Amino acid sequence: MNCFYHPDHPAIGLCKYCQRGLCSECAAVVDDVLACKGRHEDEVHQLEQLTARNLFQSKRVASGYMRNAIFYGLVGAAFAGFGLWQLKWLGLQAAIFIMLGVFLFYAAGANYFEARKHK
Repeated sequence: MNCFYHPDHPAIGLCKYCQRGLCSECAAVVDDVLACKGRHEDEVHQLEQLTARNLFQSKRVASGYMRNAIFYGLVGAAFAGFGLWQLKWLGLQAAIFIMLGVFLFYAAGANYFEARKHK
């Protein structure tokens, strides 16, 4: 592959913004990636900042899902435990508490696995 701006020079890499081949004269290193010198340096810098922010947000989202999973698991255990404890006296109402507990356990599991996807 040759440089887009100097077709007689071999390319050393691609501009992260426009994906054009660049020779050593046309390449500028911006945040450890290549950009067209004098053309796309600002755009590449903005892309790198956006990528860094997205990675940071992804980690924050994962912790939120994990926090939800713990909460749902604890509340589900409380509902299911209360339902089992009251099963003799309340009958149908106790069964509703148990079903709510099972549903909250399901929500806890769904949040846990979603958190694992974001890590």
